[in-house]
Amino acid sequence: MKDSIIILCGGGPAPGMNTVVMSVAKTFLSNGYRVIGLHGGYSGLFSKNPRTQDIDFALADYYFNRGGSYFQMSRFKPKDSDFEENFNLSLFKDNNIKLLVTVGGDDTASTANRIAKFLEAKQYPIRNIHVPKTIDNDLPLPGNAPTFGFNSAKDEGTHLAKTIYEDARTSGNWLIISAMGRSAGHLALGIGEATHCPMTIIPEMFNKTSITLEKIVNLAISSIVKRKILGIDYGTIVVAEGVFHDLDPQEIKDAGVHMTYDEHGHPELGKISKAVLFNDILDKKFKELGLKVKTRPVEIGYDVRCQDPISYDLSYCTELAMGVYDLYARGETGCMVYVDPCGNTNPLYLKDLQNEEGKIPPRRVEIENGICRNYFGHICHFITPADYEAAKKYISNPEAYDFKKILNW
Repeated sequence: MKDSIIILCGGGPAPGMNTVVMSVAKTFLSNGYRVIGLHGGYSGLFSKNPRTQDIDFALADYYFNRGGSYFQMSRFKPKDSDFEENFNLSLFKDNNIKLLVTVGGDDTASTANRIAKFLEAKQYPIRNIHVPKTIDNDLPLPGNAPTFGFNSAKDEGTHLAKTIYEDARTSGNWLIISAMGRSAGHLALGIGEATHCPMTIIPEMFNKTSITLEKIVNLAISSIVKRKILGIDYGTIVVAEGVFHDLDPQEIKDAGVHMTYDEHGHPELGKISKAVLFNDILDKKFKELGLKVKTRPVEIGYDVRCQDPISYDLSYCTELAMGVYDLYARGETGCMVYVDPCGNTNPLYLKDLQNEEGKIPPRRVEIENGICRNYFGHICHFITPADYEAAKKYISNPEAYDFKKILNW
């Protein structure tokens, strides 16, 4: 029987999923392996009747450059009891599987490590190699290397935000854009910088103060009033959904929002529109201040996850896939694949990346770096002490809307 590998996809989709999976398949097929794809993410490994499908060259060649994921994904995360009661060990034994390739984020990587340890204890040693995926760009890769899918999502998000900005200019309105990013503001910042958005609000900005709804609102008003002073009556504000994730749950509840939580304990931000939530709160504040401003909410999220990957991710995902074979041939396991800018493959061992709880901490935006310093220093519009007198035409207490004072910078 041929040696086999099995590939599964966990978490949510990102541009390049098919490119990774089908490029892994092509690489291993060319080296004489059988390649099995598993539907349903980890739920398939804990099922008596897993949905599997062999990947041949024709299938791989047809789907490698397409968006979405040919193999259905899942956020299933096994409990400790699932390993002893439901794990399908025969799937590995009957198919002579030597390598488990997982494609996903931090939760997917951590579960892969648990499975490898479990199989080793059952005297069925199997290697596992993880391919880091997330449009949030929040996995800790060296040298600020992106996670695959991020650049394609940012490209589409920028395309949408450019059109939205033109709508704001044309209609004389402000459009409030919420961008995905559960733990980090990389996507929102990338979209905001690329479109010259006058205010982008990300959780990392609050490095010297706590996040509150009042501060988020005041940052938005700071930009709106500054532009009024400049004679500009339109604009966009990009807000990373992570600022709502980091809010005190009681404050969210007091704002009239009922939040549900997923099986990992994360707020299910996808079930509510953060743009609508923020827009409604802003409207109330405008009325309170007597400001005549029209705002409209726009959500950028699910529309950037399953698009076709751009050229960058097509190349990058192919390199990551070939890197999986390279690491496997070198005897590596329990690691994420990392490809440097020159195309060289290196392992990032999960045990070195995980914290005491066995989770991989997210990589957040370095708010002190040159990108942030320059963007907030030169492109954004907000109230400073020099604007206090002019701002009094619109607000009675401009100091409360001073950008640096809000953030304690």
